[in-house]
Amino acid sequence: MASLTRKVIMESLMKQLDERPLSKISIKDIVEDCGINRNTFYYHFTDLPDLVEAVMKEEADRIMRGYRGISSLEECIDAAMQVCVEHKRALLHIYNSPNRDIYERYLLEVCEYVSIALVNNLTEGMTVPEEDKRAVIQGYKCECFGYIVNWLNHGMSQELRRQFLRLCELRRGMTEEMLRRSMA
Repeated sequence: MASLTRKVIMESLMKQLDERPLSKISIKDIVEDCGINRNTFYYHFTDLPDLVEAVMKEEADRIMRGYRGISSLEECIDAAMQVCVEHKRALLHIYNSPNRDIYERYLLEVCEYVSIALVNNLTEGMTVPEEDKRAVIQGYKCECFGYIVNWLNHGMSQELRRQFLRLCELRRGMTEEMLRRSMA
């Protein structure tokens, strides 16, 4: 029962974030929407930022469970962008709030996860030094994060998305080449 209530509270926040900025949402709004009392809210969450963090962690975990067979940088960034697209208004409201750091922390975690998945998939059967693998992972994690933050800063512009896809086409095969050079 406790996990069901927690889930309902988290869904209420996302629903309300689809309608208005985080700064305009109160705990009172959430408990009224859920039909619970404030004590029940505080049993599950210490405050609104704690609730935001729980929602972001849940979304990050969901994305990471869904992306294991990544084979290109394009797929990496697409995986990390997926949560943004599904809840565009809600996540822009979090991103443009004082709680941006919570969003960025989980976005960075997703970017790292998908970068690790990419490098592990591409190096399967290869003998690549761990130091080189870590360097490529770190580079892709930062690149993925940077692309997404820039995309968010421009309101999830379709033009930026198209530019990114074109860049991926131009770079196709470069990751594999880097990893082959590492083996030499």
